[in-house]
Amino acid sequence: MIVGAILTQQTAWANVEKTVKRLKAEHLLTADALARAYAGAIERAVRSCSFYRQKTRYLKSVAEYILYNYGGDADAMLRGSLEAKRTELLALDGVGEETADSILLYGAGQPVFVVDAYTRRLCGRLGLQAGERYNEVQKYFMGRLPKDVDIYQEFHALIVEVSKSFCRKRPACDGCPLACQCPRARREKRHSAKVNI
Repeated sequence: MIVGAILTQQTAWANVEKTVKRLKAEHLLTADALARAYAGAIERAVRSCSFYRQKTRYLKSVAEYILYNYGGDADAMLRGSLEAKRTELLALDGVGEETADSILLYGAGQPVFVVDAYTRRLCGRLGLQAGERYNEVQKYFMGRLPKDVDIYQEFHALIVEVSKSFCRKRPACDGCPLACQCPRARREKRHSAKVNI
C-alpha cells in the first residue's frame, strides 16, 4: 500500500499496477529489499511511472525509515493514533498530505478522507464551496460524512470513478450520474439545445 501510494503521485493507476508487479517480480516489495537495493535496480523497476528517479529516492528513504525504526514491519509503523501516524508519515521524504492519508485510509484502516485532484475537480464543477486548501476540502467531506473507514473508501472510489469516466479534464457530461446537480453539465445541455434548434 505504501509503495502504491508513493508511485501513484502524478501517475495513472494502470502504470502503477504494472510497476508494482515488476517490483514484486524483482522481489523489491518489502522494506528490507527496497532499503538494501541499489537505486538503479529500483529505477529500472519503476521507470514506467512519472518522476521515477525521484520516486526511487522516496521509496528507498521510506523503506530505510521502516527498516531502521520498525525492523522492516510496515504494519507496526502504521499502528497508533491517526494524528501521530499522520505526523510521522508527513515527516518522511516524498510523503505529502494526499499520500499520507491514502496510506492511513487504505493501508491502516484509519478514518481519514483522501483529497486528490479528482476530488478538487469534481468539487469545482459541482460548485461545492469546499475550500481551496487540502485541509479545507478534507474538513468539508469529513464534516458531512459519517466517520467510517468503509464509507470514506467507497466515497473516494466513487469520486475517482465518476471523474475518470465523466468529469475528466474535458468533461463528458452525457450519462454522468451527477449531471442533474452540475452547473457545467446544465450549461452544456442548454448550449447543445440551442445548437440543435
